[in-house]
Amino acid sequence: MTSDIILDEPSNVVPLVRDETQLEYILDFLLGIAFLIIGVIAAKRMAWSRTQGSVETNVVTAFYSLILITSFFRAMWFLIPNTLLQPSYVPHAVMAFDPKYPSWVGGFLSEEILTAGSLCLFSIFILILVYWADILKKYFYPGSRRSRPMTNFLYIVGFLFVIELLNAILFLFRFYSSEGMILLNSILLSTVSIICVIEITIFSHKFRTVLQTLGAINQVSTESQVKRIAWITVTGNLFFFTRAFIELIFACLMILYWHKHGTVQRAFSHPLWDTYMCLKHWSEVIILSLMIYILQSRFSTSNGGEVRAGEDGYQEVPTEEEEDDEPKVSENIVV
Repeated sequence: MTSDIILDEPSNVVPLVRDETQLEYILDFLLGIAFLIIGVIAAKRMAWSRTQGSVETNVVTAFYSLILITSFFRAMWFLIPNTLLQPSYVPHAVMAFDPKYPSWVGGFLSEEILTAGSLCLFSIFILILVYWADILKKYFYPGSRRSRPMTNFLYIVGFLFVIELLNAILFLFRFYSSEGMILLNSILLSTVSIICVIEITIFSHKFRTVLQTLGAINQVSTESQVKRIAWITVTGNLFFFTRAFIELIFACLMILYWHKHGTVQRAFSHPLWDTYMCLKHWSEVIILSLMIYILQSRFSTSNGGEVRAGEDGYQEVPTEEEEDDEPKVSENIVV
């Protein structure tokens, strides 16, 4: 794909006008408030988990931290009036350092805030997957050398961050317009979404098998843990499938419009863009709310004494020193 796909030279760019509708103002305000509420709840839960002082709560705190940071970026993006950053609510192709359109700076900052929130949101499930992978490796490949889950998590997130950083640099060096930056983000997020759907499905099936086996061996009920994994699997797959579908449709529309018209200048109307925004970001509100609910329900189960467990969905798994001939349900199973 050449840079011409989304390059719109300054002479071809129509003047941008302030065109945010009343519906879009209301939509942004409601989404901003929703993310703000989620952030406040996550901050309270994070503060509570930090006071527990156990090793298990470190991972739980990381979950709440990611939810908090995601909500912060999203709330900031929606509650800051769009007109303060860029005149047009619907994306337009603008080149970096274009003297005719100084609003490119605001558009660039807006896209970076949006990207930061997306990375944090996807990091929540990436963190779950690396812990699941580590625990499954322990049971399916005993004795094999395992790297630290948090190290793997940082490598994966760091890789995604580098791609987004290169995307920003290519835009600033005028390899493509702002639409090019948005297109690359859509392709990246749809790809990550598809990978997450596949990994969540595979790992959750194996995890439920392990839990049921350990429960039968130790005569301990693991039904609540299995149900929580099912919740995470269903909600995660629905979210990522929806996200992959939306981002792929978005990317295909941009490419097809360019192929037909030689430009993506008017690829999106207000109704189409508003629909995209509603589906994309209200699904984020739902998945973050469900994650907080799942974590909170795990605290309630632990306090009820159903099964001895770590905080917020982390069932104990034996350390290497504690393992004997019979596996036991021990710490740090992410359920």
